[in-house]
Amino acid sequence: MKMIEGHVAIEPPHGVPVWDVDPYDPEILADPDAYYAELRSKGPFVYIPRYSILACGRHQETQEVFSDWERFVSSRGVGLQDFKLETPWRPPSIILEVDPPAHSRTRKVMARVLSPKAANALREQFRAAADKLIDELLERGSFEAIAELAEVYPTDVFPQAMGLKKVNRRYLIDYGAMVFNALGPDNDLRRKAMAMGPQIVPWITEQCKRENLEQEGFGAEIYAAADAGEINEGEAGMLVRSLLSAGVDTTVTGIGSALWCLATNPQEYEKLKDNPKLLRPAFEEVLRFTSPVHSFCRTTDRDTQVSGVDIAAGTKILCVLGAANSDETRWPHAEKFDVDRRPTGHLAMGSGIHGCVGQNLARAEVGAVLAAIVQKVGKIELTAPARWRPNNAIHALDSMPLSFTPH
Repeated sequence: MKMIEGHVAIEPPHGVPVWDVDPYDPEILADPDAYYAELRSKGPFVYIPRYSILACGRHQETQEVFSDWERFVSSRGVGLQDFKLETPWRPPSIILEVDPPAHSRTRKVMARVLSPKAANALREQFRAAADKLIDELLERGSFEAIAELAEVYPTDVFPQAMGLKKVNRRYLIDYGAMVFNALGPDNDLRRKAMAMGPQIVPWITEQCKRENLEQEGFGAEIYAAADAGEINEGEAGMLVRSLLSAGVDTTVTGIGSALWCLATNPQEYEKLKDNPKLLRPAFEEVLRFTSPVHSFCRTTDRDTQVSGVDIAAGTKILCVLGAANSDETRWPHAEKFDVDRRPTGHLAMGSGIHGCVGQNLARAEVGAVLAAIVQKVGKIELTAPARWRPNNAIHALDSMPLSFTPH
């Protein structure tokens, strides 16, 4: 049995085009639009020989593969490595990298802890923090939007919501980036990320313990579920860890992407100022347009067929969410950022049983920031070109110099 990047090497299915592309090339990761378009143009699937995987980028097939947990499982890893064949670098997430029935038990706990009601209870706290930060940035006028806004805000409000007693902003951000880079191949991005592990991982693990969490907060509620017998103590710590890995980096990315969309589409920002009720659909359009999580894998658990393509059991499939979210057959003029669009069905927050469990919280955080900006900021402008940060799974900005002009 030949292995490539931790999974079984497969032959290209009959009729599927072979495309010698590297989806993890830093240049593609930084500017993926041409790659997305060519992937969709080649058909429902392509075979990528350097990783011996299938990839899909049209909305129809990507949604089918991404949503059908019975045929396309997450428990064998959402990156290139097949957990059935190799031991991962850390214990698998018991909510992201698991399938029913085990998934149903942990998902129930997390859905309750991170419910819409729980997110709503934090809205005033989130908005107060957003108002304070935006006021400070308005006074300065010009600033580095990623380092001084997108990274600062989530690492202020999220640890409070979690009940973390100790906060290390850099560790929280870098841990998320490390987890997502680990989903890719053994490239420079992954190796550099994993090199941070010996310093960061022990700190993260320590903060997930019950004694290092306040008596109020999401962390305490997760441990309360252990006290009630819904999960065990070890699982509670793992669920807290999952929140720390996914709850910071993706929100940082979402805020940065939203600012970039508004700065580069000033006419759309004018619409938001004229009608703040568009804030919620505008953020959904940000998610569709920029796809903060650009790719996740699934593994076929049985021989199956999608759109006439025979797919063998054990095949790794790269679901290119960024390509699916810019599919013209689903969204006319998909290349345009349009706050009037209602992009229902986008895959940026997952789909089906594996939809992002923290999406209510993420929307509340980003919504508070955008509401404060719309109320206080008359004009958002780039003062130098934005730079995207290559990551094996996240499409995120690395830097973006901005200026805010008050109303």
